[in-house]
Amino acid sequence: MASSDIASRCVASTFATPTLLGAEFLSIEANVVPDYSFDVPRGWTYSQPALNVQNVTFCNVTVTYTHTGQNDTLHAEAWLPSENNYNGRLQSLGGSGWTPGRYILTYAGMINAVANGYASVTTDAGIPEAASPAEWLLTTPGNINTNALQNFGQVSLNDEASIAKQLIKSFYGKAPSYSYWNACSQGGRQGLKLAQQYPSAYDGIIAAAPAINWAEFYINSVWPVFYMESTQQFPRDCELNAITQLAVSACDELDGVKDGIISDVDACRRKFNPFKQVGKSFDCTSTKSMLKISHAAAAVANASWTGPRFSNGKSMYPGYEIGSDLPTLAPTNCTGTVCKSGGEGSVEFTWKTFVKKDMAATLKNATGRDFDTIYRHVKQIFASNLETNEVDLRDFRDAGGKMITYHGLVISLVFKIRLQADISQADPSISPGGTLQYYNKVSDFVGNVTSFYKYYQVPALGHCWGGKGGQPEALFDQLRAWVENGTEPFSTPVVVTRPDNTAQQQILCPYPQMPSFNTSCSAKNSTRCWSCAQ
Repeated sequence: MASSDIASRCVASTFATPTLLGAEFLSIEANVVPDYSFDVPRGWTYSQPALNVQNVTFCNVTVTYTHTGQNDTLHAEAWLPSENNYNGRLQSLGGSGWTPGRYILTYAGMINAVANGYASVTTDAGIPEAASPAEWLLTTPGNINTNALQNFGQVSLNDEASIAKQLIKSFYGKAPSYSYWNACSQGGRQGLKLAQQYPSAYDGIIAAAPAINWAEFYINSVWPVFYMESTQQFPRDCELNAITQLAVSACDELDGVKDGIISDVDACRRKFNPFKQVGKSFDCTSTKSMLKISHAAAAVANASWTGPRFSNGKSMYPGYEIGSDLPTLAPTNCTGTVCKSGGEGSVEFTWKTFVKKDMAATLKNATGRDFDTIYRHVKQIFASNLETNEVDLRDFRDAGGKMITYHGLVISLVFKIRLQADISQADPSISPGGTLQYYNKVSDFVGNVTSFYKYYQVPALGHCWGGKGGQPEALFDQLRAWVENGTEPFSTPVVVTRPDNTAQQQILCPYPQMPSFNTSCSAKNSTRCWSCAQ
């Protein structure tokens, strides 16, 4: 099929109706998208470089189907390049936050995939575009939409892979030689769910910054605001930023390199105590005056870093890493000398949706016991569908699958999720501590985990992208080489931004190894000066 013939092939009659157990197919639509151009920003493709796509033509195929007896309507959307541009492979893209797919970040990844020769696919899991959970999680007040939650959490993922492979076979005459998943955040969770529950769906998976323990990470996202409101401590943004800068100054060179980045976060936790910063003077840009760090600022920073706790003091989940953008996690609004919570409503929204299951419910002055109740209800709702913490990956390993997870070690302002039209939540991004915890459990259970699954911690990288840390843009191609040629990735290159805004080449190492800099190396700005050490 030459490029000029794509119009004659890109019609609904080209595609056999897919077969899928328990599903009824309602329609297949196919349309040529000619000369599509899009400048894909750095980071939007997660583990691949930025790409300025110019004049790419592809076939857009949208399949509409329902699960028999479930009264749902799902859409799987595939983008298929012309045959002379097709490399014989499928690259699927995931979602973000409460969005399973079919939105701007997914489409950016898909056009990048198509421009590089891959067929690509996404799903909406039957959820309306950009819908908040308030719009679909409850069928009626008091009743969880369990089918929608099941579609969102797992079922649509295997549907998507199966449908895509059948569409590809209809269009090109044979199924893809290799299939890959490349996604972050919600998409990272989806990737792990595929490895855990549908181990033969994909040959290679990039599951970046995954929302593994959905209940815990969600609770973690509202914890800093709850802590401020329950203790009535509301520090200024500039105080929190000052504490972060002091932490960076104290921990920057723990890896032997002065680059404005905290690379060894565990050592930094042992070294840096926010309460010892109380009383230190700093220049506050928002007030244009010299201030002193308050005990409230130290307490909020410490609570954000140590993570949510039950009312009895027991830890629920790892907190955010030192170096994260604290004002994003614990926002405040200040008028004169009086500050109040900038995340007001986030805890109450959670109470309405997941505890009372009634958007008319209210919660004022939440207590520690209330927070315990919120966690218990969220855990119960999400456990069977969104929790992605199964450690037995032997079926994925035995199917020949390879998987790479990376996780940025800081939270930044680059990525926000709106949970409700009138409530802009602070970035409920995922603690890298939870990812490390999961990886260690997989390692303990399976053994020799690095033979098929590698985890890279990325210092100073924000949620999926952003920050001063280097974007691991070589990882997808390394995954493909690992799957197809057995070339194991023992490190991956990154370019970090130093305090003077110059670039420095460094490497990332698969956990538990860490990058080590050779101070006697003459080529200071080269990956040759770096190696991986235990």
